[in-house]
Amino acid sequence: MFAKFIWLDGELVEWSEATVHVSIHGLHYGIGFFEGIRCHATDRGTVAFRLSDHLNRLARSAAVYNLQLPYSTEQLARACADVVRANGLGDCYLRPIVFLGEGPNPLRAPLRTAVIPSEHGPLNGHPANRGVTAHISSFQRITANSLPPAAKATGQYLNAFLAQSEAIRSGCDEAIMLNPDGYVADGWVHNVFIVRGGVLATPPPTSGALSGITRDSVMALAAARGVRVVEENLVRSDLYLAQECFLTGTAAGIVPVVSVDGRRIGTGEPGELTGSLTADLHRAIHDAVRPDWLEDVT
Repeated sequence: MFAKFIWLDGELVEWSEATVHVSIHGLHYGIGFFEGIRCHATDRGTVAFRLSDHLNRLARSAAVYNLQLPYSTEQLARACADVVRANGLGDCYLRPIVFLGEGPNPLRAPLRTAVIPSEHGPLNGHPANRGVTAHISSFQRITANSLPPAAKATGQYLNAFLAQSEAIRSGCDEAIMLNPDGYVADGWVHNVFIVRGGVLATPPPTSGALSGITRDSVMALAAARGVRVVEENLVRSDLYLAQECFLTGTAAGIVPVVSVDGRRIGTGEPGELTGSLTADLHRAIHDAVRPDWLEDVT
């Protein structure tokens, strides 16, 4: 369902008027940076989950490409709140995006900025209650010396698109990507976790994994439970032999993985720790267990 208003270059405009020209360099060259932010209806009003962390990462993504955002993170936070209020939204998903606009060439074009709201976001309908099947892609994750995976940049997601398209054609729900050294990097739009011997393990950013906000939240929640959390290089057999496996991301939350490349993970059902962390994340949002993660936007 479309919202009524979008924030575009400093002002709220009607959805049908939030347009750009087909000549923009962001369209032609895939130059842009974006975030996905979840907002939730609570007793205190609508709150955004880790809003400042998301906007700070947006600024870092641009900085990796030697670009500076046209608006400060404070201004963008107000823009997010303006969009939520103008559309009367509670539970929703916000997409702040900065992209290269019109100009004589890509090096002399201005950056444009938008905040786009939707009720559900780009990923919904995951069968989280029964888990998903995953496929390790033949397409490798981009490397830091090709396109830096530390940036959440628009054009870089062609790499992820290839992997996910392959996974779907293979009959699986989700793609998992390895780096050129054979280590697990991340999913196509997710971070990857496994449980083995009671330890929660996830690939380090140096493997090519994005420093996910939900990833960081899950690591903190697990540590609060007394679970040992490690960042270490994982190979595909670590996934095959894991007791539990799950994916994390803002749009999808925590998604249990019940098989990888046709190999059953654990019991073939969502694992106990996966379920506990899912409940913890829900409480952190709705019961204000971590008030520092919630920012008012109404």
